[in-house]
Amino acid sequence: MSPDGTAPRNGTTSPGGTANGLGTTNGDGAANGDGTTGRRATLEEKARRRAMLIRAGIYIFATHLFAGFVLLLFALGDRK
Repeated sequence: MSPDGTAPRNGTTSPGGTANGLGTTNGDGAANGDGTTGRRATLEEKARRRAMLIRAGIYIFATHLFAGFVLLLFALGDRK
């Protein structure tokens, strides 16, 4: 509540946890005052997904490199 007894109109949440004012809520129900509806959450999800794909590619590359090294050891150990 404002000092004059009125509720704020900037999209903030009241102490009770309910959204009041003109703000919209994003996907998780939290109020944001900038008028976007989950745009930041979508961008964060895309960034997380991209990071996961990069990490998976590195793991796959490293696994194949290690497997090639082991095969090389077997091939060199088989020579007489």
